[in-house]
Amino acid sequence: MDHVEEIMTSRPLTVTVDTHATRVRSILREDGFRALPVVNNHRLEGIITRGDIMNISATKSNVDARGVMQHPKVITTPDADIRQLARNLLKADTVQAPVVESADSMQLVGIVSAVDILRKFLYNGKKPAHNDISSIFTRDVVTCTYDEPISKVWDLMDETGFSGLPVIKNKKLIGIITRKDIIDSGHVRIGRESGEIKRSIRVEKVMKTPPLVTTPQNSVTEVAQMMIEYDIGRLPVVENPVYVKKEPNRATKSDLMGIIAREDILWSYLG
Repeated sequence: MDHVEEIMTSRPLTVTVDTHATRVRSILREDGFRALPVVNNHRLEGIITRGDIMNISATKSNVDARGVMQHPKVITTPDADIRQLARNLLKADTVQAPVVESADSMQLVGIVSAVDILRKFLYNGKKPAHNDISSIFTRDVVTCTYDEPISKVWDLMDETGFSGLPVIKNKKLIGIITRKDIIDSGHVRIGRESGEIKRSIRVEKVMKTPPLVTTPQNSVTEVAQMMIEYDIGRLPVVENPVYVKKEPNRATKSDLMGIIAREDILWSYLG
């Protein structure tokens, strides 16, 4: 049995309950973290994700971490089984878990993510139950268009729970936009609070293009390797891609068939 302590990040960066919310947002933007544990005297109190930060408005800018944090959906310990943790994360629809010394002490000793688990499975040579992505990718995809205001996309992410959306222009996939892209842009609140949507920055100014893509012919193992290499949580599944010559995993335009997420890949490894 593989244990969490083998793959967790020890002594993770944290914030205290009284850290200003805008400071938390700066840390997430500058350091690229998906989430930050919130502690009080090293005791775990909560967690703040990118999604939580996106909901900080100007009227709430004076709040501290205590007013933004959520109770972690999953909490684990160093001696927990990695496979069981993976199932718990997937069932809770979350991608990371704080690691505490024990349920009694709640002393934070680390953090572990779905990426850590997937990397462990992949590099230990574990074989997925099914290595064909055509049977596991999602075909009903929520998308946005290149000329939509990011304030609208922000709301769509909030409503659907998706942290990234494919970007469409003239019925072709041309990019992808994520919560991280919006936070990094520094325009999280533009247009929404003023009610002037027309003045909001457009998706095309923030999205990543050309996007990384995969085709139905690629295997679960190949997609897992791409997700680890590029540190991404989802890949558009396409046909008729026009690849970038120097970056064969990126396509300037393609026909979107669906999307495959890290969670789909993890379920394949769990059987």
